[in-house]
Amino acid sequence: MPQPTTRPRRTGHPGYTETLPRQLESAGRARRLVRIALTTWCLNNLVDDAALVVSELVANAVRHAGRESIRVVVERVAPRAVCVAVADFSRTLPEPRTPTTDDENGRGLPLIAALATHWGTDERRWGKVVWAELEVHE
Repeated sequence: MPQPTTRPRRTGHPGYTETLPRQLESAGRARRLVRIALTTWCLNNLVDDAALVVSELVANAVRHAGRESIRVVVERVAPRAVCVAVADFSRTLPEPRTPTTDDENGRGLPLIAALATHWGTDERRWGKVVWAELEVHE
């Protein structure tokens, strides 16, 4: 089973990354990776929001991605900001929508937009990376 890895980044803080199976159960492992990274960086104020964001990103990747794995990345992009991302092998871009009160799906991207400072998708020739930046606000 692949293990989480860390790599030094330009901010001087390691980035955390883990390849996970494309299964809904992977959201729990992704949340744990986010909690470890943010706690290590003393950004405890962001843990709950970042854990919710990564859960939504993983759920979207599980639902829409190709292949059998996804990659979760957590990076400290500034002293008070982090980027949480999920890479998958689908080239289909996420489309935000406004769900009705009866819809069971479609709330993830609006939730991410509400919690994140910025979010977006980076297209790759092999798929995409959907990311969200969160910043400490006091």
